Amino acid sequence: MEKSSLFPSGTFLFLLLVLLNVSASVAAPTPESVYTSFLECLTNYTKAQDQVSNIVFAQTNASFSSVLQAYIRNARFNTTSTPKPLLVVTPSEDPHVQGAVICAKSIGIQLKIRSGGHDYEGISYVSDQPFIILDMFHFRNITVDVENEVAVVQAGATLGEVYYRIWEKSKVHGFPAGVCPTVGVGGHLSGGGYGNMLRKHGLSVDHVVDAKIVDVKGRILDKESMGEDLFWAIRGGGGASFGVILSYTVKLIPVPEVVTVFRIAKSLDQNESATELVLQWQQVAPHTDHRLFMRLLLQPVSSKVVKGQRTIRATVMALFLGGADEVVTLMGKEFPALGLSKENCTELSWIDSVLWWGNFDNTTKPDALLDRDLNSASFLKRKSDYVQKPIPKKGLEGIWEKMIELGKTGFVFNPYGGKMSEVSSDATPFPHRAGNLFKIQYSVNWDDPGVELEKNFTSQAKMLYSYMTPFVSSDPRSAFLNYRDLDIGTNSFGKNSYEEGAVYGVKYFNDNFKRLVKIKTEVDPENFFRNEQSIPIHPGQ
Repeated sequence: MEKSSLFPSGTFLFLLLVLLNVSASVAAPTPESVYTSFLECLTNYTKAQDQVSNIVFAQTNASFSSVLQAYIRNARFNTTSTPKPLLVVTPSEDPHVQGAVICAKSIGIQLKIRSGGHDYEGISYVSDQPFIILDMFHFRNITVDVENEVAVVQAGATLGEVYYRIWEKSKVHGFPAGVCPTVGVGGHLSGGGYGNMLRKHGLSVDHVVDAKIVDVKGRILDKESMGEDLFWAIRGGGGASFGVILSYTVKLIPVPEVVTVFRIAKSLDQNESATELVLQWQQVAPHTDHRLFMRLLLQPVSSKVVKGQRTIRATVMALFLGGADEVVTLMGKEFPALGLSKENCTELSWIDSVLWWGNFDNTTKPDALLDRDLNSASFLKRKSDYVQKPIPKKGLEGIWEKMIELGKTGFVFNPYGGKMSEVSSDATPFPHRAGNLFKIQYSVNWDDPGVELEKNFTSQAKMLYSYMTPFVSSDPRSAFLNYRDLDIGTNSFGKNSYEEGAVYGVKYFNDNFKRLVKIKTEVDPENFFRNEQSIPIHPGQ
């Protein structure tokens, strides 16, 4: 007896082929179809066809590559094999951002948000899924109100531009943020933001008093309309998990008319006790006068004493919010291993100290801070740790041996204490406050492309990170969100995994992770704003 069938065999085969084609088109939209659909949607939303066509760059546009590459700050993600966006959208007005969110969501495509491009892992402009970049570099307006001591700063402005615009209006105001002038405000502040005034004034987010954000529904919300929870989340929890930051309103801080900077280096091979310097640094840097920030750089370098050998150089870079005489006296009492004299010190204005920390020469004018230094990326890898107990002498000696063995990876130690110990760990999503002596950045840079070179240098960083396990925080082994590191965990695309998100989320946010998940679930229940290390939604959603 012949088996019955719902479809004749030819009809079934035809339908199967149709379904396969539909499935393939859904899984892999073509650049042309995405461009057409997105442009039509954005034009209908903004009612400005001519303007919209000038801010949407398809892969076939002659300017696509230059726009994409301009704000790539890590050359590892500027290769022919790096996945490219289907579109780059460069909004210049609020409705452009609102429309981009609504239209990307309507066609079911991922939206990556980039401000300055300094994301160490390229999360803001790379994805293995079909995606669009929303590049905020036109959002660079800064309004400084000296009388009320506030500034409204758009997300695409750079830190250098912020410092310059403040200096234009006042010589006795500043803002506590990073020392690299080309970093974008949106990512820096939404991840916490810190710089060389954190021991006196805390983090950048500790001075955010308002914000504007485009949410998943395309609405523009400020502090009042977004509510206490979302405002809390975007001050250290990473803005890209919750929406598109348009601007932050920040409180300015007072700076002295004269500040002091100094740089002192000692090597293991020159009868200079670099080890003693680091031992004393751990005892002094997190506990000294709150006005003093002493960054410690540790690097494996070629010996100047024994040809062909490697040694360790320890360099202290410092900013003191006061005069040279005072800091020399202070260090003579607290930090004799440093050997600081007045000849080592330079007194200058706060804005000139910004240039000094940015490695500009001493004849550079402040307007150099307006240079975005595009298309200048090197290859790099960064990782982070927190230290809660001083590393003993024997431990340091073992670390020196490991650094020399590996070859190139170095450390940046950033001292905490001061204001950082006075703010509650749950005041913002950034949890790493009291109890942390300093934060470690693992740092390796190289100049030439190549898979083997990249594997070699990134492996060095991973091996040094592994070696440091006994000396750093545990349960969790904490990390700093703005030193983005995919090695500590990622969330797979195509699903929302709370379990995967918790692996990196607890390291970045400690006990604040659960509150961030709750807020994420409430404001973006379909997980539209997502990336490899975004906040996941709550299980069951």
